[in-house]
Amino acid sequence: MAEHSVKILGFGDNVVDQYEHIKTMYPGGNCVNLCAYAKMFGVEKSAYMGYFGNDTNAEYVISVLNKLQIETIKCKQLEGENGWARVTLVNGDRTFLGCNEGGIRGETPYILDRFDLEYIKQFDLVHSGNYCFTETQLHKIKEAGVPISFDFSDDSTEEYYSRIVPEIDYAFCSFDGNDEEVLEHLKMIHGYGAKLAAASRGEKGCILYDGKEFYKQPAVPLEKVVDTMGAGDSLITSFLIGYTDRMKKQAEQETAIRESLANAAKFAAKVCGIEGAFGYGTHYE
Repeated sequence: MAEHSVKILGFGDNVVDQYEHIKTMYPGGNCVNLCAYAKMFGVEKSAYMGYFGNDTNAEYVISVLNKLQIETIKCKQLEGENGWARVTLVNGDRTFLGCNEGGIRGETPYILDRFDLEYIKQFDLVHSGNYCFTETQLHKIKEAGVPISFDFSDDSTEEYYSRIVPEIDYAFCSFDGNDEEVLEHLKMIHGYGAKLAAASRGEKGCILYDGKEFYKQPAVPLEKVVDTMGAGDSLITSFLIGYTDRMKKQAEQETAIRESLANAAKFAAKVCGIEGAFGYGTHYE
């Protein structure tokens, strides 16, 4: 039986993270990571929807998703190169060296039709992000009545926030500024219509804003950092699942936020002890 009565769908990116220093690649991408972490965290159902290429990189990601029993029935495989990113580690901290902009997925946005939307309606939550090429489809999901979470990036502009946030429910970002700058940033995001806005700050922890109160969650100390790849994604995933489950059980919102943030911090710390985003490395030439 699932630990959390939540059905979650990742809609968008999949890549292989190629660790050049050890010639090992790992499946990844914000949405694929979410699906894998959701399984680790104990959801009722985890599914991925997106485009793959038809090369060996694509086949490897598909094989891992199948091993993890992540549903992929709404995925499609296209003629072309799968997404990849070149990575190295510096004292356990992942550093990106380049990418192919999503490969064929970046050239062919996924257009949702009525049948896709009927499929999506079974989920409690859909997650996407700003490297997913899904921006034009978010309004369809919102109109279908399914909550949407979205992961912004360091290079997201205020214009981008103003355009995307009205289409979503939960906004996440990473932020390196001081406390005052973070609070102003979260106020800006919430002002565009997000129900919850959260900023992850690495070893400084996480701050979430619900329009009334700022919730500050310290990071859990790490005994040993193996790889920080996926730390933010694991925090987002575990928070969303915990919060959604608690709210379905009619928990008081403040309690749901505080308990979900605390558990998410613990889960993210555990993920930093895994090679790659969630393991499953394989050698490449």
